[in-house]
Amino acid sequence: MTAETVVDTRALLSELLASLGLSEPPPGEVTISGRDPIWGAKYPIGEAAAVLLAAIGVAVNDLWELRTGRRQRVQVDVRRAAASLRGHWFQLLDGEETPREDHLGLVYSDRYRCRDGRWIQLHGGFPHLGEGTSRVIGSEHTQESIAAAVATWDSFELEEALAAAGMCGVVCRTGEEWRETEQGKALLKIPPVLVEKIGESEPVPLPPGDRPLAGLKVLDLTRVLAGPASARTLAEHGAEVLHITSPNLPSVPPYVLATNPGKRSAYLNLDSPDDADQLLGLASDADLFVQGYRAGALERRGFGVEDLTRRHPGLIYVSVNCYGPVGPWRDRPGWEQLGQSATGLAIGQGGAEHPTLMPAQACDYGTGYFTALGALIALGRRAREGGSYRVHASLCQTGMWLERLGMPCDPEDAVGLGDLSDLYVHYDTTVGRLSQFAPALELSETPPHWARPAVPLGTHPASWE
Repeated sequence: MTAETVVDTRALLSELLASLGLSEPPPGEVTISGRDPIWGAKYPIGEAAAVLLAAIGVAVNDLWELRTGRRQRVQVDVRRAAASLRGHWFQLLDGEETPREDHLGLVYSDRYRCRDGRWIQLHGGFPHLGEGTSRVIGSEHTQESIAAAVATWDSFELEEALAAAGMCGVVCRTGEEWRETEQGKALLKIPPVLVEKIGESEPVPLPPGDRPLAGLKVLDLTRVLAGPASARTLAEHGAEVLHITSPNLPSVPPYVLATNPGKRSAYLNLDSPDDADQLLGLASDADLFVQGYRAGALERRGFGVEDLTRRHPGLIYVSVNCYGPVGPWRDRPGWEQLGQSATGLAIGQGGAEHPTLMPAQACDYGTGYFTALGALIALGRRAREGGSYRVHASLCQTGMWLERLGMPCDPEDAVGLGDLSDLYVHYDTTVGRLSQFAPALELSETPPHWARPAVPLGTHPASWE
């Protein structure tokens, strides 16, 4: 790996692999090139993403070695890794950008100053969240009204009131303050992605195939952005991914296109008994069940981890949320902005007087990579020793990992991506000519790629191929 890095990527990769029980790769197998800052972030998020992708490469290699007895070279360029943290902003449809559409909820997705001088990060990115937040704080649906209403609240009182109402909001804390909370203390005890064996079953050998994940089936019940990015990462290595969502849930179409390449996509309404039975049938044939629902939502419908692993021993049940699988906040909803603000990244980036989000979705996509990494580790363990597994990653687990790296970057030194032409792949899709950033990880024998283009939600029947 190149020595010209902001962080010691070799040491960081070794530390990460060891913390997750992965063996150090043979000398010369992994190369990370390039350096931060690519984006105007104080944190080395490009190099961090490159290390995460390199770890995925090592875990993929472990599975490839199980299949073939061979390993392959793993290469990651920091520029491409950093690009992947903002890929949806550069996506083109028929040559035009596909930025997120503006709507009512976006005025809530900002930081506002409270009566006690502290800042709170709100999130109302979908209308029901914006409207619910407005009811709690007592505002109209304008930025001026929200700011005036928030200014009448003390920050921690408002944080608790929003949580009690099931809405999204978190006080901007320093990293040290977060680690002193009960939630932060709970997360300090677990790795950035948790992989647990939760049941016994016979080993499941990898099926025949010419790609590392060929023949493996992934049910993807996630949306915006970490969960879908994790399943997209598995599709890059040959997994059959079936994305399932309800026609009644709101979505962000550009984000769907950005995270759905390599997948088929179908609608099921879990409030319908027939659709719920159909999902149970799909889960009985799946290798991985990836979900990002609010805590308790799937359990109430019979799709909790105990329910599915009892029906299907050997299943790998993967969960993604904001605040982690342990601690008093594990049931709270949250998004990228809250993950950054809670764990100290926003204050680190902008200072206590004006907390600022980093100019990339490092918690979302980083958590997507951690989730995929945990799934790969579980697949390897299942193949070697058998068992059912639970995998859990969260925006705050990722945020704490990033915050620990410190702030060695000067945003003024950011070089950006430069010429974008080498980053794109192009597909003809049902909605037009789609141009997206190609997978950033490179493997010498099985180059990661998507075997099918992204499609709108509900394009396919809810069935395995």
